[in-house]
Amino acid sequence: MVKTGQRYVSPGGAEMVVTKGGDGDFSDGETPLQLKGSEASFEGVEVSSGAIDMALGKRFTSADGSVSVLVTKAGRCDLRYGGEPMELQQPKELPSSD
Repeated sequence: MVKTGQRYVSPGGAEMVVTKGGDGDFSDGETPLQLKGSEASFEGVEVSSGAIDMALGKRFTSADGSVSVLVTKAGRCDLRYGGEPMELQQPKELPSSD
């Protein structure tokens, strides 16, 4: 279970904070993400072959929209929730100020 406000770290150095929690688990490909502070357990773990560059400030949501995270430190990660890939959330279109 992931809770809003929890911080996670990937083997590729990406860090994220949960902005909307849920009942599943996060992983980097097949490797479970660790809570911030316990990332020493990643020693010897390879970055997933499907990892992408995650830029600071980007938001990712689960396929069903039930869980979302905000990237707080750039890095590489094949971010998954419940085994399913998470999607980059597109910015909302704002009306023109003309």
